[in-house]
Amino acid sequence: MGLTNQSTGRGAMENTLYIERALKDDKVIALAGNPNVGKSTVFNSLTGLKQHTGNWPGKTVTNAHGRYTHIDKGFIMVDLPGTYSLMANSAEEEVARDFICFGNPDATVVVADATCLERNLNLVLQTLEITGKVVVCVNLLDEAKRKKIRIDLKTLSEQLGVPVIGTSARSGKGLNELMDTVYAMSQSDDKAQPLKITYDEAIESAVSIIEPTLHALLRGQLNSRWVALKLLDADVALLDAIRKYVGFDLVDNETVTEKVAQARALLIERQTDSDALRDRIVSSIVRRAEAICANTVKFENLMYNQIDRRIDKVLTSKVFGLPIMLALLGVIFWLTITGANYPSALLADGLFWVEDQLTAFFSWLGAPAWVHGVLVLGIYRTLAWVVSVMLPPMTIFFPLFTLLEDLGYLPRVAFNLDKYFKRACACGKQALTMCMGFGCNAAGVVGCRIIESPRERLIATITNNFVPCNGRFPTLIAVITMFFAAVVAGPFQSVISAMVLVAVILFGIVMTLFISKLLSKTMLKGVPSSFTLELPPYRKPQIGRVIVRSIFDRTLFVLGRAVSVAAPAGLVIWGLANINVGGLSLLAHCAALLDPFARLIGLDGFILMAFILGFPANEIVVPIIIMSYMATGSMIELDSLDQLRQLLVSHGWTWLTAVCMMLFSLCHWPCGTTCWTIKKETQSWKWTAVSFLVPAVCGIVVCFVVANTVRLLGLT
Repeated sequence: MGLTNQSTGRGAMENTLYIERALKDDKVIALAGNPNVGKSTVFNSLTGLKQHTGNWPGKTVTNAHGRYTHIDKGFIMVDLPGTYSLMANSAEEEVARDFICFGNPDATVVVADATCLERNLNLVLQTLEITGKVVVCVNLLDEAKRKKIRIDLKTLSEQLGVPVIGTSARSGKGLNELMDTVYAMSQSDDKAQPLKITYDEAIESAVSIIEPTLHALLRGQLNSRWVALKLLDADVALLDAIRKYVGFDLVDNETVTEKVAQARALLIERQTDSDALRDRIVSSIVRRAEAICANTVKFENLMYNQIDRRIDKVLTSKVFGLPIMLALLGVIFWLTITGANYPSALLADGLFWVEDQLTAFFSWLGAPAWVHGVLVLGIYRTLAWVVSVMLPPMTIFFPLFTLLEDLGYLPRVAFNLDKYFKRACACGKQALTMCMGFGCNAAGVVGCRIIESPRERLIATITNNFVPCNGRFPTLIAVITMFFAAVVAGPFQSVISAMVLVAVILFGIVMTLFISKLLSKTMLKGVPSSFTLELPPYRKPQIGRVIVRSIFDRTLFVLGRAVSVAAPAGLVIWGLANINVGGLSLLAHCAALLDPFARLIGLDGFILMAFILGFPANEIVVPIIIMSYMATGSMIELDSLDQLRQLLVSHGWTWLTAVCMMLFSLCHWPCGTTCWTIKKETQSWKWTAVSFLVPAVCGIVVCFVVANTVRLLGLT
């Protein structure tokens, strides 16, 4: 994930993408491939923990790079974004294409899936048009063998004109041979003779008009045939990147402009406009891929994917798809909530034991009370609360979520919800980012990078806060248990709690769809874009890697941002609770000022103030309410929910207050960590403000309507 602004690179380009050599003679190797082909598994197996992550300059698309030593040579492995094509229809495709074109890697490894080689060859053939320094890695041979798919790697290599190596990256098989081949290619200056794709007569004639002029101008910097095709295609972004790379604008050259005009006139004469040109280029590549696979791939069992199809008939069916999806998410929530209680209590005990030692230390120093209050009761206690409440649920939720991802189930979730998001003029991939938001909305916002359309990516970012994160679950569960499940005795309490919680989550999903539709019809007008949704084969998950990836890439990243926001908030909370004016704390004065408005939406001034002060982390909202009602001056926690319910009822809480509390918790502004993440992802204060205001206004409106409708009906 793009968690930092670091990047390593090589100074071969300006204002594009940089991969800086760790050592002067290190070789730079690009890893390209379709999604779900095991490209990152190859990368992780080779680089181990010697990896760094960051964002490509000017992009929110992630880069990952790591160092690997083979024989006597160091290699910088660059894991390019997964892409189906280099036609640059998305930011990921643009990054992959630009690095292969202008990053001057010493070799490019294109990873392909052995179980669906024909589709993967599309990317291989496009890469061969750019550079001949390519090694094709046919991965997942173990799965192909299980499905009785046989691939003649030698014949495939002969037809492509570049080395082809078979691997099973999960078990490490073939990786040494792959690196031997990469090593040999990076050491050799021999010019490879890769397969040349021949297009129809009209395109070939047009290219032949332009190519000689380009060949003389480019002097081997770029493949002149490929550049000729792109000039005919009139890809503005690519032509700008070429200008920066070669140092002059091809379009400004009179000879080039004249030749391009002649070539386009020839194409129009033969009924080939710009749209038809791209279609014919793609068709030629697809036909060549089909022909190559016909000679190299044999299916001994034509029903090799029958089991996957049978499973998909259930998991993606209209009848069972959504119920199974909700049941699986329910199980994950239950495991997260139940499993987090004990470690959360242990962590809290440990952190608050440290607080006691800090208190003793400050007492021994004879420090003023306000110093102890600010540093320990303010900053440290807030941090301890956030870490103890936030870390255990995320440590459970993210591995479980990543496990579903590794199994191949999450694309099925997107498939099931795609039609609903399409009706809302949004993208089906938003379902995946929404699911990630259940663990942490900041992580959900980062996940919005998978959505190609900038408009739909913004919609997903703005609406991600409508699903409750781990920080809001404790509040929701506590309120549900105290005011709704408590009316039922015995084991049915947990059933009632689960049903009410599911209802709240479903309401959040409905709000996500409704606001997505509203945004699509107002400030973000547009029609839903089409996208390629691949249903990858079901795979045995790699438990160890799932745990490591989810903890380091997601849990610690989100926790780090939360801690950095919560620390200064602890200082503010302590100051408001302890600075008195006219016999009342600033917190009480602020609550009194907000109280009339808060009553209109079914809350009170202290509750609304708790949400405002809980901006750094939702986990501290309830402790702030307790502190405010008891006027303790620092956050405390009661021993039981019964004590908490008595405290709340004594301060005027009713079932309506509890309902509005849940609704406002579900629909209110994003936490500080999420806002910070939105700013980093959108690079815009405007869209950060919109992402803050939209859920806040929705929460106020929903609570106002519910509270006043109930009052008008006399149900309180």
